[in-house]
Amino acid sequence: MDKSPVDSDTSKRLMLGTDELTVLATSGETGGALFAVEIRMPPGGGPPVMHRHEPGEVYYVIEGEFIFYTGGFGTPAERMAVGVGQTVALAGGTPHTIRNESDADAVAFVVHAPGAPMESFSRDAAALATDGNPGMDAVLAIALRHGIELLGEIPAVN
Repeated sequence: MDKSPVDSDTSKRLMLGTDELTVLATSGETGGALFAVEIRMPPGGGPPVMHRHEPGEVYYVIEGEFIFYTGGFGTPAERMAVGVGQTVALAGGTPHTIRNESDADAVAFVVHAPGAPMESFSRDAAALATDGNPGMDAVLAIALRHGIELLGEIPAVN
């Protein structure tokens, strides 16, 4: 295991739609425990639908504001604005999506645990996007292969 500091300027970058992930720690480097990235999400960015997966996630907002949608699909839906210096932890299995509804980029440090499922999904989805604009069937197949259940549109929030 490499214990050297990570230089984010030279780290691997993955594009998931319009969102840029800078890989800071791979699951291989952490014995499968973690996958850590910095995510830069432009205005309008983020996963287009609610989803859930077994790995838990922790987001620490560095710049801008993220909107977290959680619940729905059998539980009350919530909308939460999260700004600089704030942290959100999502337990595995939580229906959620994260959006940038502002007019400026939003940046967060994100840790997924365990790391392998989310890292594999991120790498495969980024590779698919380099071959052109992937169709929804291809994205669904990758998500399913990595244990990500796509649930649908963001439910109404009271």
